[in-house]
Amino acid sequence: MTAERIILGGIVQGVGFRPFVYRLALRLGVAGWVRNDGTGQVEIIAHAPAAVLAGFRAGLLSEAPPAARPVLRHVSAALFTGEGFEIRPSTAKGVAAQGLPADLAPCAACLAELADPADRRFGYGFTNCTQCGPRYSLIETLPYDRANTTMRGFALCAACAAEYGAPDNRRFHAEPIACPRCGPHLRLGAHTGDAALSAALAALRAGRIVAVKGVGGYHLLCDAADDQAVQRLRARKQRPRKPLALLVPEARLSEYAAASPAEQEVLRGPSRPILLLPRRAGAALSPAIASGLGEIGVMLPDSPLHHLLATGFGAALVATSANRSGEPMVADDATAEADLAGIAEAFLHHNRPIARPVDDSVLRVIDGAPRLLRAGRGFSPLEVPLPRKLPYPVLALGGHMKNTIALGFGDLAVISPHLGTLDNPAALAAFARMAGELPALYGVKPQALIVDAHAGYGSSAWARGRGLALHPVWHHHAHAGALAGEYGLEEALIFTWDGVGLGPDGTLWGGEVLAGRPGAWRVAARLRRFRLQGGDRAAHEPWRAAAALCWGAGLTPPAGLVPDPLVKRAWDTGRNCFETSAAGRLFDGAAALLGLCPTASYEAQAPAELEALADDTSAAIPLPLTRRDGIWEADWAPLLPMLTDQTLPPATRAALFHESLAALGAELALRLGARAVGLSGGVFQNRRLTQSLLGRLRAAGITAHLGRQIPSNDAGLSYGQLVEFGASHG
Repeated sequence: MTAERIILGGIVQGVGFRPFVYRLALRLGVAGWVRNDGTGQVEIIAHAPAAVLAGFRAGLLSEAPPAARPVLRHVSAALFTGEGFEIRPSTAKGVAAQGLPADLAPCAACLAELADPADRRFGYGFTNCTQCGPRYSLIETLPYDRANTTMRGFALCAACAAEYGAPDNRRFHAEPIACPRCGPHLRLGAHTGDAALSAALAALRAGRIVAVKGVGGYHLLCDAADDQAVQRLRARKQRPRKPLALLVPEARLSEYAAASPAEQEVLRGPSRPILLLPRRAGAALSPAIASGLGEIGVMLPDSPLHHLLATGFGAALVATSANRSGEPMVADDATAEADLAGIAEAFLHHNRPIARPVDDSVLRVIDGAPRLLRAGRGFSPLEVPLPRKLPYPVLALGGHMKNTIALGFGDLAVISPHLGTLDNPAALAAFARMAGELPALYGVKPQALIVDAHAGYGSSAWARGRGLALHPVWHHHAHAGALAGEYGLEEALIFTWDGVGLGPDGTLWGGEVLAGRPGAWRVAARLRRFRLQGGDRAAHEPWRAAAALCWGAGLTPPAGLVPDPLVKRAWDTGRNCFETSAAGRLFDGAAALLGLCPTASYEAQAPAELEALADDTSAAIPLPLTRRDGIWEADWAPLLPMLTDQTLPPATRAALFHESLAALGAELALRLGARAVGLSGGVFQNRRLTQSLLGRLRAAGITAHLGRQIPSNDAGLSYGQLVEFGASHG
């Protein structure tokens, strides 16, 4: 007989791991105990013959609950003289936490109870167990015990207490455990419980907009087939064109979207993200759901309450974040009533407080794999290894758009949920809260702040005056670092194509190809720069990019493209102009030259509509390459006659544009002798361009990478900043 102390990290708290360990120990005849510690890990003392202990250790990893992701951190000799096996109380908060569990969608067992009239949780919208339910959104501090969550105010009834204490019950130590007798309840006006749910469904059937409090905040729901309701929602939310996500009953998914088996697996997984899918022809949806696009964002119910709403309504519902355009998601009852009074026509509240608001996650399948575009509910907080151990804890503040914050300590990065664009006081306040809460939750005190080198970004401006050392990182170096960090690339060629970001030479980059490694990037190639007039307005008015491309190439823009002749005079004199190589602005210009989206109401609208328009043409127009000062420069000018050629169908022109840039990327990689190539930057959310470029690279025998866990857009900047900092200071 011998005893061991076993420490397991990873995702082991909030996923039924201690009850699993208890049952495994009883089955194998292991004595000892298990407990959560304050760092997010699980500590075990195990006493048994050596052969049994070996099987016990193996079972801890191979038989773990589905939602767990255990990592064996440490095994050492221990002393134990007792008998039996027990779950001990959690230890106090330790030095640095890790392994915070994300919010999980309802499991099959809980859904079966929800639908069983004989079960005491029949129709109860807050049903959960050790394998599902809210986690991150209700945790106030570690260790993960009920007393440290927003459920501490709900005293367990006798039946729930019995389940909580029964080792053979799947709710054994399920911290958010609840039932209609002792748990949270619904409220809509004077209605409560089942009556409130019925009133919400009646309002939706009557074409009304209902604000519904979910796991991480409020959604605005309405009938997705009711064009008047959808248009009213758009007008009130000030969201004229940006696509609206759909909440769809699982049984009716195929009526609205075409999903492959792999895509269905993503949709049905415990994270329940929004997934971008091809819209089914003839689907009973308002035309205003995703105007100009061939895809729709779809999610299956992410909580028992949303399951009841979706199945009770029986058809697709719009489910968009409850906020005004550009502001953070609303998460508490009073704020919802005040801020959404001019949008929602009914409010379905519940009395389970939300400790940490978290928006929906968004994914898109590109090159056969799901890629995170936005991390939120079900994925956050995102814990990702760093390639190098940091010398001390730091907080990376990301960029300005699609902002996330990343806490780095040791060799771990913790990436916050999506925070959005830092354009208004409400968004900046949410950013500031996260900058304080994330380190506090993990028990880590940052000693420095990492910022984008652009001093005008909201994140960079906030960092000044905080009393901590600031370490600026160039925008596109962070993009390259994010991909290199995710895949452990030591030397690579990375395309950093996006909108605009400040470069070391004072121009606005976005079409650069960087060679090297984290902490030591150099420009190997770029798209030809052009002068763009209009300052910040250029990002919202694609016609400006189209006109600038034409003027830069010595061509006259198409008639009617430029609404004000004074713009040409300003462009000629350089007034309110900037030099840029940005691929994103090149996409803007191409879309406007095809008559799409001369003015955009949301970010990347023009490129999204351009991608949706493209047909299956696979031809490409060769783009000239010249070498200046050791840098290859690609000239986009030959694309302009094609883009303005009215004898070609617009869909063919859109396809030629995509294929020409993909062919250019492959040609650059070959000329630069690359063996490993990465794609990082918001442009590579474009499936048509990205899949074509990846295919061409692989056909040439070049290893190619595209981010999976780390978004290629600006949401990945905070992680990339940590990678760059670690490379320079590790």
